[in-house]
Amino acid sequence: MLIMEKANSLYVLPTESVILMIDFLSQPWPWYVAGPLIGLVVPILLLTGGKTFGVSDNLRHICAAVYPGNISFFQYDWKGDGSWNLTFIFGIAVGGFIAVTWLGNPDPVAISEATRSDLSQLGITNFDGLIPPSIFSWSGLLTPTGLIMIVLGGFLVGFGSKYCGGCTSGHAIMGLADLQLPSLLAVIGFFAGGLFVTHIILPLIL
Repeated sequence: MLIMEKANSLYVLPTESVILMIDFLSQPWPWYVAGPLIGLVVPILLLTGGKTFGVSDNLRHICAAVYPGNISFFQYDWKGDGSWNLTFIFGIAVGGFIAVTWLGNPDPVAISEATRSDLSQLGITNFDGLIPPSIFSWSGLLTPTGLIMIVLGGFLVGFGSKYCGGCTSGHAIMGLADLQLPSLLAVIGFFAGGLFVTHIILPLIL
């Protein structure tokens, strides 16, 4: 660690290893690194606490924690059943904030030219961020397209997650790793729905 003195103050300069680590963390990780790390969440949870991985259950935990009504669906020990899951989601939010604030990649999002061409034909021409700001923004929310994609789409995601007993993380990561047939059917439905929306619905509403 290199330390230099200036105007009676000490400044700590990061070493080369720290710089390399920050540079590594700020770059997109290849699939053969990120994929196994995500997959290892399943056995770690099972071996350390007998827990199953899932994200959508947190909505129920949050409602049970803050909703004062007497709805039986929310009357359970959410602290015992969901505190670890809420902590996990909190970590995702904090990690995302740190990644965007201090470890953001200044390079444009890598999108193939074929995808750029297809999106341009649908009227999406701004590729600066992870999502099109013309749709996913407060101003875009007030448009018919924004209402369909954000409000209606968000409702369908929440309803579908509850109806099929889990979201993409619970079924595609946990369920498939546990060789669950319902999870396989759910994942097939996820992909089929995504293809249908991409090729049929989006051209109609954009």
